[in-house]
Amino acid sequence: MKKMIAGMLAVMMLTSLSSAAVLADDEILSTGPNGETATPATELSLTDEEIEQVKAGNYTAAISFHYGGNDWSSAQQKGLSDTFEKLGIEITAVTDANFSAEKQVSDLETIMAKQPDVLVSIPTDATSTADAYKRVAETGTKIVFMDNVPKNFTAGENYVSCVSADNYGNGVIAADLIGEALEGKGKIGIVHYDVDFFVTNQRLEAFEKEMAEKYPDIEIVSKLGFQDENGCDVVADAMITQHPDVQAIFAHWDIPCEGVLSALRAAGRNDIYLSTIDLGNNIAKEIAGGNVLGLGAQLPYDQGVAEATLCAYALLGKEAPAYVAVPAKRVEKDNLLEAYEEVYHTEAPDAVKNALTE
Repeated sequence: MKKMIAGMLAVMMLTSLSSAAVLADDEILSTGPNGETATPATELSLTDEEIEQVKAGNYTAAISFHYGGNDWSSAQQKGLSDTFEKLGIEITAVTDANFSAEKQVSDLETIMAKQPDVLVSIPTDATSTADAYKRVAETGTKIVFMDNVPKNFTAGENYVSCVSADNYGNGVIAADLIGEALEGKGKIGIVHYDVDFFVTNQRLEAFEKEMAEKYPDIEIVSKLGFQDENGCDVVADAMITQHPDVQAIFAHWDIPCEGVLSALRAAGRNDIYLSTIDLGNNIAKEIAGGNVLGLGAQLPYDQGVAEATLCAYALLGKEAPAYVAVPAKRVEKDNLLEAYEEVYHTEAPDAVKNALTE
């Protein structure tokens, strides 16, 4: 049997997806945007000959983010760039839509002027960007999506595949962290992203279902939405003003959680527990020495590796699964440093290490 992905590429794809701190047996609970069963990212493979064939093509790639400048997108980009480099694929453009569908449409037009062979992208809005992505597909550029897929797109026809974290599993983890800390009884709040976005919808559905079924004596007394992640301090302040008896809050991802933390500190409410999703550096420090119980972590670097590998599938004409996922990762103080290395493929920074000893 031919040897699978050689050297570093094999290590990137196969090593960090087997920790005992994920759901049982690395179970992936999420389904794809069109209800597809997940194919684990560890099942993707390329032979040495296939890698050399891709290298010989002198292909180019572009990346279009819904928004950048955060730890998640930076890790995704690193996984993509490391793998593209090993495949001999040149990245000719990386864009950041800053959560604006209009800007992403413009970004895609700019990208298409460069005529990339492959595009990796996460749609800011599944409906309003659909026509722009259709134009990209019609030019022959192969598209691999992160997390979300445009409306009325079909894998194998309009795009190659979609790669995601197990966002449903991460929502379950976030609920369990709070449920266990409150010993199954209490009052909690939710600060959620009030936009119809596939993966955040999955997280919220999972959190609420797990809380209702496993912790029926925990009451969700407040559920407030946001559209601007930078305004979550205001949202959280309103929540604890209206419901001072709240004992814990779930925030949809790490940056909103930072806003909630800011509001709690301003109000002197360090007695309120928090859980979230995404292991950002600032939240990692709070897990080490603050009142963040922990979180469900995505594996964005591994996700980037899988996306770039699927681009190679497309260039080779190799059949690709419609939906690929990496498992959820439970992160708490006890496994923080190990988890950080698994998520980012590098050691935790000194600021996180130091927070554990303070």
